[in-house]
Amino acid sequence: MSNDEAKFLLNAYRPGGHDAGDPAMAPALAQARSDPALRAWFEREQAHGAAVAAKLRAIAPPAGLRDAILAGARASRLPVEPRSRRARWQHPVWLAAAAAIVILLSFGAWWGFAPVGGASLEEFAVNFVDHGFRLQKRGADVAALKTWLAERQGPLPEKLPLEFARLHALGCRTLKFQGRDVSLVCFERDGREFHVFVARREGLSGDAMESAPRFLDRGKLVAATWTDAKNRYVVVSDAEMDTLKRVL
Repeated sequence: MSNDEAKFLLNAYRPGGHDAGDPAMAPALAQARSDPALRAWFEREQAHGAAVAAKLRAIAPPAGLRDAILAGARASRLPVEPRSRRARWQHPVWLAAAAAIVILLSFGAWWGFAPVGGASLEEFAVNFVDHGFRLQKRGADVAALKTWLAERQGPLPEKLPLEFARLHALGCRTLKFQGRDVSLVCFERDGREFHVFVARREGLSGDAMESAPRFLDRGKLVAATWTDAKNRYVVVSDAEMDTLKRVL
């Protein structure tokens, strides 16, 4: 089993060990125990899933939601009242749907705006990867990923190091830092992930012309940052520092 196959299975593993006894999960769990990179990825995914579950538990459902849902179920088995007696929006089915939408919007607001900060782009990038995230666009075709980013007005990498052409592209997403658009393109090799953040360099705090990469050790993550005439780049990885240096 490859790490990609194991990740596919482990993406469905529920936080808290509920699936530990599932025979279908056994090969992927064994792979995670034997591969340090996969184990680190799995631990991050589980921590992220637990955080999502905690946030969901913290959302209080609207008062009367259960009664509204049950009333809607009962109403579906009763003759329809004349429309003149009850406004359409007052029907229990619509009230139940509206209550469910409130919960989804509350969760969506937390998901989209979970606080990740940093005084500089490299600090923000490390915090973002450490926090855990989801890709908005998946695919191995880097040209297609760039097209997707361009359609969303995300800054595009002018020229990545040649070694990145040998990496397996995972996908991309757009995000914001200091009110500016940032593009994120993710790659993988041998179970290690390389997250490339690209931002237009004008006006970024701590900006300086650094054509040669500057390397940073951030505990379980390593990073490198540099600029060209147009963009600032930050690469964050769970690989060893020597591996990151060889890639760049």
